[in-house]
Amino acid sequence: QVHLVESGGGSVQSGGSLRLSCTASKFSLDYFILGWFRQAPGKEREGVSCLSTSDGDIYYADSVKGRFTISVDNAKNTMYLQLNNLKPEDTGVYYCAADLLCSDALNPSASWGQGTQVTVFS
Repeated sequence: QVHLVESGGGSVQSGGSLRLSCTASKFSLDYFILGWFRQAPGKEREGVSCLSTSDGDIYYADSVKGRFTISVDNAKNTMYLQLNNLKPEDTGVYYCAADLLCSDALNPSASWGQGTQVTVFS
């Protein structure tokens, strides 16, 4: 089972930026789908952005389109999520996952790491 570690979260003012990183400690990030998910306080986990490594298709949730960018550096075994123009509603714990569709965020079989906390204050 792949072990992914998220990092890069923090507290920023509205309009600020962060770059989240997801590193595979034991396996290469050679999966069909790579993605970022988040869980806001009191809400269900949702898919934020997912990348199909086979054809390069990228999904972004409507709420983050134009502000977030997903990318992968295969040489570093690392996936990134650039968060720009952050809003208070982006606050939550962000998780990365492999081989999980963004639409499958509530799959009870999915396993999650500790995530990284993003807090946006106005």
